[in-house]
Amino acid sequence: MAKILIGKYEATIYPEGDGYTGAISLGFGPDGRRQRLKRKAKTKTAVKDKLIKAVKDLEAGVSASETYTVRDAVNDWLTKGLKGRSENTTTKLRILAETHVIPKLGKIKLKQLSADHVDAWLDQLAEELATTTLREIHGVLKRAIRQAQARDMVLRNVAELVTTPKGTNGRPSKALTRQQAEAVLKAAEFSELHAYVVLSLTTGIRTEEARALRWDHVVAWIPSLKQWHPVTEAGFKHKKFAIYVWRADRVGGDTKTRKSRRTLELPTLAAQALRQHHTRQATQKLKAGEAWQDHNLLFCTSVGTPLDASNVRRAFRRITNRAGLGTTWSPRELRHSFVSIMSDQGVPIETIADLVGHAGTSVTEAVYRHQLRPVITKGAQTMNTIFGEKPTG
Repeated sequence: MAKILIGKYEATIYPEGDGYTGAISLGFGPDGRRQRLKRKAKTKTAVKDKLIKAVKDLEAGVSASETYTVRDAVNDWLTKGLKGRSENTTTKLRILAETHVIPKLGKIKLKQLSADHVDAWLDQLAEELATTTLREIHGVLKRAIRQAQARDMVLRNVAELVTTPKGTNGRPSKALTRQQAEAVLKAAEFSELHAYVVLSLTTGIRTEEARALRWDHVVAWIPSLKQWHPVTEAGFKHKKFAIYVWRADRVGGDTKTRKSRRTLELPTLAAQALRQHHTRQATQKLKAGEAWQDHNLLFCTSVGTPLDASNVRRAFRRITNRAGLGTTWSPRELRHSFVSIMSDQGVPIETIADLVGHAGTSVTEAVYRHQLRPVITKGAQTMNTIFGEKPTG
């Protein structure tokens, strides 16, 4: 049995089975039992190299075992690192991890994972997935390793050293034309999603904002009092209505940004749709009886519980299909359509930014650049008006 000194530790290397085993004594644990670190390999040299690496990890504070894999790190993160996240977000991240991260990288020992491994993995995914999806998947790995770092399971985060490659072109968002919008509104008339579609199209609210709206967020203007009052108290026999967009179906229940908190006057079409929806929901409540769970939500299931985003998408695609537009549309494109229609009518971009809850016009221009009407001719048109158009030649 050979004894060697590795750093401040005394190690022994001895034959065992078909190879060699190296052991380092780490003293005694709290229970009085001797603690030993072992490594195995085919040759003495390989064992010594493993012991040297193990000592470096010890001195760096890394405590992961040689068997701790990327799968272990990702599963630990899914178990401990998603506290406070919404159920939808947790489900989405778990699907990304179990579909794209664990099957390809899961068996690799975390300590042995290299930037080359991550590069090759992402390059392979880039042949099939959109850039946005690639960023999300890469983010799962980075956060899982970051948590492992915080628990001294690995020294560095190699996923942070790699740039996410560009993936395939994702499906660009679309906007309904005025004629298409009218067809969708007509097709939605007999759908349980009718008021949802009308409100989203005519106010431009986000889908997560629509799902979080409560009836006390719908208010009527009382001229005699010069105040807004919830329709739950004032009813719908008034001329002017608004909605308080103060919440969203997000973690914590707040809107996307502070600027997103806004009060929007309702177009007549939206107010009428909500009036009819309120009556229909009262009938549903009576029909459900004791099964009804009262969350005071504008849009809910047949028993009052919050709507699931995927169910909304499926119901909306049935509407667009009925309107003759196919099933490739999503509810968020009602917001894009609102911006497009506003722009086509000459509404200033500053006003549009306020209506959709953006902090400034730069965000609106970046997100909805395909929906905004080009205004590059405005300068020439204005000068023609001032100085008059003179004939050429």
